Amino acid sequence: MMKKKVLSLMLAAVTALSMVACGANSESNSSSSNSTSSSSDTPLVIAWDAMSQKFSPFFAESHSDMWIEEWLVGLDLTRTTRSGQYILEGIDGYTEEYNGTEYTYYTPSNIEIVENSDGSVDYNITLRDDIVFSDGEPLTIDDLIFTMYVLADPTYDGGSAFASLPIEGIDDYRNGVSTMSVLIAEAGPSNTDFTYWTEEQQTAFWDAVANEGAAFAQGIVDYCAENGYVDSADDVAGAAKAWGFELADGATAEDFFKAIGEQYGWNFTSMDAEAATVTLADTMPADVLAMSTTGVETGDSADSISGIKKTGDYSMTLSLTEFNAPAIARLAFTIAPLHYYGDSSQYDYDNNKFGFPKNDLSIVRDKTTAPLGAGPYVFKEYSNKVAYLEANENYFLGTPSISEIQFKETQEADKVPALIQGTADIAEPSFSKNTAEQIAAENSNGEVSGDTIYTQLTDYNGYGYIGMCSKNVKVGDDASSEASKNLRKGLATIIAAYRDVVIDSYYGDAAEVINYPISNSSWAAPQKSDPDYEVAFSKDVDGNPIYTDGMSDEERYAAAEEAALGFFEAAGFTVEDGKVTAAPSGAKLSYEAIIPGSGSGDHPSFGILTGAQESLANIGIELTINDLSDSSVLWDKLSAQEAEIWCAAWGAEADPDMYQVYHSEGGSAYQYAIYSDELDALIEDARASADQSYRKAVYKECLDFIVDYAVEIPIYQRQNAVTYAAGKFDEESIVKDPSPYYDFFAELYTLKMK
Repeated sequence: MMKKKVLSLMLAAVTALSMVACGANSESNSSSSNSTSSSSDTPLVIAWDAMSQKFSPFFAESHSDMWIEEWLVGLDLTRTTRSGQYILEGIDGYTEEYNGTEYTYYTPSNIEIVENSDGSVDYNITLRDDIVFSDGEPLTIDDLIFTMYVLADPTYDGGSAFASLPIEGIDDYRNGVSTMSVLIAEAGPSNTDFTYWTEEQQTAFWDAVANEGAAFAQGIVDYCAENGYVDSADDVAGAAKAWGFELADGATAEDFFKAIGEQYGWNFTSMDAEAATVTLADTMPADVLAMSTTGVETGDSADSISGIKKTGDYSMTLSLTEFNAPAIARLAFTIAPLHYYGDSSQYDYDNNKFGFPKNDLSIVRDKTTAPLGAGPYVFKEYSNKVAYLEANENYFLGTPSISEIQFKETQEADKVPALIQGTADIAEPSFSKNTAEQIAAENSNGEVSGDTIYTQLTDYNGYGYIGMCSKNVKVGDDASSEASKNLRKGLATIIAAYRDVVIDSYYGDAAEVINYPISNSSWAAPQKSDPDYEVAFSKDVDGNPIYTDGMSDEERYAAAEEAALGFFEAAGFTVEDGKVTAAPSGAKLSYEAIIPGSGSGDHPSFGILTGAQESLANIGIELTINDLSDSSVLWDKLSAQEAEIWCAAWGAEADPDMYQVYHSEGGSAYQYAIYSDELDALIEDARASADQSYRKAVYKECLDFIVDYAVEIPIYQRQNAVTYAAGKFDEESIVKDPSPYYDFFAELYTLKMK
C-alpha cells in the first residue's frame, strides 16, 4: 500500500472576483444550524453597479452579477475566514482568532488533503448530509460531481480555472475535441468533407460570417470613423489597426470579422468583447451562435475523468497528479443543483453520464439569467434595473433576518446621495478623497462614520499600477538585455517619483503607495518591516539611493531626473548637457502612455503621468499622454501588444500564484512580454509547495525580478468602502472586523433592520 502523508494545510487566500468570503456568522454563533430571529418585511435596498444579467455560477462575468450569485444565491464548497484562510473543516465549524476575537465559520464541507508518496495529491471531500437547495431538493455529492464536469467540459468557456488543475485523467477527457465553429472556420467555405458537420451547417456558418459577422465588424469601423480614429467608414484596415488588428489595405468588413474570430478561437460570446454597436448575441442566427459552444470529437477522448471519484452519497475524492498550491482556491466554486442546471435523467455516475451530453452545455446555459442554489437568498427576478431576492427559508444556517433584498443599479456619483435621500440603505462607492469629504460633510461629527452615514473601510483586493510592454520599450532586439532594462528603469524612475504627491492628492487617507507588484492584502506581500524591503525605483544605475531625508518635492523630482539620465546613458542613449539627444537602435526619444481617464483625466494616475511628462521633457524625452474616452481601446492595444506604457489595476487572484500574469504561458503574459525561463522556474517552484513561508520567500524573488525587469511600476493600494444609512440597522448585526476576505456580504443573512 502506498504510503501517505496528510497535509496539515490551511492555505491562505487573496480574494478574487470569483471567490466569496465565508457565509458563517460571528463569535456568537455556537451552532452550525442557528436560526435567526423573525424576518423583517422592510426591503433592504443596495445601490449597485450595472448588472449584465448573467447570474450563473458557471458563466457570470461582471462583479455585480458574480457577487449576487456567489455570495447570496449559491453555496460554495469552501470559503475563507477573515484572515484569508481557506476552511478545510467547515461542517462542525472552524474557529479562528482575528483582531483578538474568536470567530466560528461554517461551510458545507470537510476537505482532507493527502499527499501520496508518488507526488500525487488526493482531496477527500465530505459534504454535510442535511443541506437542501432553496427549492427543497437535497444537495448531494452528485451535485458536486455534476458541477465539476460542467467546469471540465471541453466546451466550457466561463471564468473558472478548475480545468487547469492537474487532475488525473482530465487531459484524456478533454483531448480530441474541438468546437464546430473552429472546425468549420479552419476547413474553409470550399470544404467538401462533411464527416463532422453537415453541408447545411457549413453554409449557414459562412452566410452568417458574410452577413451578421460583417455587420458586427462594420459597426466597429463606423464607431472608429465617428470618433476620429479613421477618416472614413470605408477604411476597414485603419479601423482594424485602431482596434488592435493588422489587416492588409483594401480589407473588407468580413475580413475584419474573420481576424476577430481567429483571435478569439471562434467563440462568439468572447468575440462580443470587441463589439462597438451591435453584438453577435443579438444578431447571429441561433444555430450558428451555438456552433461556438458545440463540441465535436475528432479523436480519442475518455468518457470520464479518472481523478473524479465518487465514494459515497456525500463523499468523493479529487485526485491531482502533483501538488498545486492554488488548487484549494480553484475549489471555492458554487455547488450547482444537478436537477436544475442539468438533467437528472442524464446522470448515471456508474455509466459515465454526468447530467448533460458531453460537449454540449446548452441546458446549463439556458439557466444563465435565473440562478438557483443553496445560499441564504432566492433569486426572484431582474426587472427595470433592479434584481430582487427573497430569504431562503431552507438555508442551512437559518432563515435570513431580512426577507427581501433589492439590488438597484445606481450611477457612481449617485451612490452616496442615495443614502442621504433614503433611496438606498447600503452602497459601495469608489472611495476617493472627494468621496470621503462628501460623506464627512453629511455627518455632524465631520467624520466618514457618523449619524447620517456609517462607513466600514478595508483594503481593496488589488492594486493600481503603470505597465510597460518590454516588446515595445527596449533597446535593440533583446527586451531582457541590461540596456533594455535600463531604458525602462529610466522611465520608471521618473514616473515613480510622482506617486506620493499625486496619490495623496487623489485619495488622501483612502490609499497608500506600494512598492511591489502585489496587493498589500496578500500574505505574500513584502512588509516595510522586512529587512530587504525597498522603495521601488529609488536607486540610481550604480545602486546608490536617489533620495535623502528632508528633500522637498522639487528636489526629489530633480534627483529623479538626474538618476534617469544615468539609466538612459547606460542604455546607450547619447546624453549631452543634461539632456538625451539620441536613442540607440530599437529605442526612441518619444513614448506613448495610455490612460483610461474618460478623456478628462479622471484617473488616479493621471497626475503622475503629467508630472512625469514634464520631468522627461526636461531631459529630452517626450511622453505623449493618450487619455481614452473608451477604455476598451486600451484592452485591444494590450491584447495586440501595441501599447508601450499604460495605466490600469490588477484584481487579486484567489491565491498569490503569479502564473497567469508573469509566467510565459500565462493568459496575460503578453502584456509585459517578460518570457523568462528564470522567472517561470520560480513561479513553478512556488506553486508546487505547500509551505507558505517557503512560497513567500520565492515570491519575493519573483517580485524583485519583476521590479528589476522594470515593466510594472506599483502605484497604489486603495481602500474599499461599504457605507450604511445610519440609524436603519441594528448596529450589533453589522459585520464585525470586515477584511478584504470577509466583508458585509458574508453576513447579510444576519443583518437586521430597525
